[in-house]
Amino acid sequence: MSKIIALTEAGLRLAQHLSEQLDNAEICFKPKPFADTVQQAFRDGEPLIFICATGIVVRTLAPVIRDKYQDPPVLVLDEQGQYVIPLLSGHEGGANHWAAQVGELLSAQPVITTAKPYLQPVYAVGMGCERNCPLDELERLLMDCLDQAGLTLDAVSSINSIDIKADEVGLIELAEKLGKPFLTWGVPQLSTMESLLSTRSEYVFNTVGVYGVAESAALYAVQDMTSESPELVLNKQKTRKATCAIARSYPVAEPEI
Repeated sequence: MSKIIALTEAGLRLAQHLSEQLDNAEICFKPKPFADTVQQAFRDGEPLIFICATGIVVRTLAPVIRDKYQDPPVLVLDEQGQYVIPLLSGHEGGANHWAAQVGELLSAQPVITTAKPYLQPVYAVGMGCERNCPLDELERLLMDCLDQAGLTLDAVSSINSIDIKADEVGLIELAEKLGKPFLTWGVPQLSTMESLLSTRSEYVFNTVGVYGVAESAALYAVQDMTSESPELVLNKQKTRKATCAIARSYPVAEPEI
């Protein structure tokens, strides 16, 4: 659950408006003791949205900040809801993407200050399945995965799998139904993603030659599009007959002239 922390009446009104549009958001109005409450929520890994001055947030969280791979995402909003700043865990923790989502909800301007400013990540879906897996099972799984990742179908660039699935009817029909390209990749290509997998299946390796189809395919697809390092947004999810994962990569910024 995320927490929206407000310190003024104007901030509270904005928090109430925002909480109505976010899932599982709890409002904390003038929490006491302030530092202890906020720091404990941060230690617990709860995503935090502050509606107050950035300096207050920095001074309060400074003693408990660890690193960008462990800290939860932290956003800061002004009382008018004009700007949203991803303060901590921009890329790794997803604060940049979260800021963009909150910005859309409030018609606010995200203020991205990380090394790749204002760049939109490229997302790709990877899927694996048993032969003749039904279309409806594949579609339900994909939609559930998008929901878990906080993404819409519009954000997805392609649906990907291993090349032995190039003739898989369910995957072909799914891509056609959703209007997305269906791309397949060979074992030599997918094997280069091995170090980035969340889990490795010996059974899958013995069957198709890679340790994970869905994650490998998603990771390789976004890397192929951007030529930049990929990362998993959603680790492999599975049903009885299918698997699905989502990866992203950030394109290189065009140099200013």
